[in-house]
This record gives sequence, C-alpha cells and structure tokens, in this order.
Amino acid sequence: MHICKFFRNFAQNFEETMTFSDFWTTIKIRKWGKYVITILAFLVVFLFVGDQSLLHFIHRHREIRHYEEQRDMYLEGAEKAQREIQMLQNPDSLERYAREQYFMHTPEEDIYLVDEE
Repeated sequence: MHICKFFRNFAQNFEETMTFSDFWTTIKIRKWGKYVITILAFLVVFLFVGDQSLLHFIHRHREIRHYEEQRDMYLEGAEKAQREIQMLQNPDSLERYAREQYFMHTPEEDIYLVDEE
C-alpha cells in the first residue's frame, strides 16, 4: 500500500517539471524508494540486458532441446539402417525384404495389397 502511494505521488510530482536533485530528494525522503528503484533496475538488467539474460537463457534452452530431438531422430534412423543392413546380409531375409518393400513376386503368384488404417 505504501509503495502504491509512493508511485502515485511520484507520478504527480514528476509531471511538474522536476529537477534531478528534487527527484533524488524525493526518493531519499521515502524510506523504500531507493530500494525499489534498485530492485527494478536489477530486474530489468537481469531479464532483458546482456548475453546472460533470462530471455537468452530461455532461447538457448529451446535450441538445445531442438538439437537433442534431432540427435535422437538421427540415432533412431541409424539403428533402423543397421537392422536393415543385417537383414539384407541373409539371403532368406533379402527375399522377404524385396517382397515387402518393392512388392516383388514370382510369376505364378498373385499379390493382394491390403490397406490397414
């Protein structure tokens, strides 16, 4: 409540062309004024200014998460490719792979494609 009165009085006094010395005297008169201004200045610097600000931290955190997701996707793709390579080294599996992936068949066979949704 006291701070609200301070800012209300400050805004009214500021409208009347106040010099810096008057401004500083007003702040010194108020018990918490200099602390409030110091804390606000600190918060502005901490949140918005510099490479170590909170906004940069959030941006870097999102970027790291994005790169971790990409890394996981590429690792899964590499594992899948390794399984396919191992499967293609066996001749029986090679025939199965050709039938499943490229719909190959022998001349006397009929192929029916079933769409599973």
